Amino acid sequence: MPSAAGGVPAAVPAGAELAVLAALGARPQDADLTVVQFSTAFCGPCRATRARLQQLQTSRPGLSCLHVDAESHLDEVRALDVRVTPTLFYLDRSGAVLGRSSGAPRAAELTALVDAHTGARA
Repeated sequence: MPSAAGGVPAAVPAGAELAVLAALGARPQDADLTVVQFSTAFCGPCRATRARLQQLQTSRPGLSCLHVDAESHLDEVRALDVRVTPTLFYLDRSGAVLGRSSGAPRAAELTALVDAHTGARA
């Protein structure tokens, strides 16, 4: 992994994000949409986002979610340039990073995004 001055890992180039996410346990090939959420223990919006994702996962079989404790994975946080929690990465089945969001997404927006990529109809 590239390093910046002082031994701190530099942000990974576009396209290399998948390798970092896979090392954390992301398996996008197993679902239509994989959401990787970086959170911290005392983050209220993180808990709400995680609960919403778990709720969506129960009714959308094409959705897979992976929760990552940002404080326990600082090298990956730095490599992926995660600056705010929650930060979510959205991966399609091929492993392509469809996008990312920082801060708690609104429930309706998160549901619409999941439905668009899992083929679910609310």
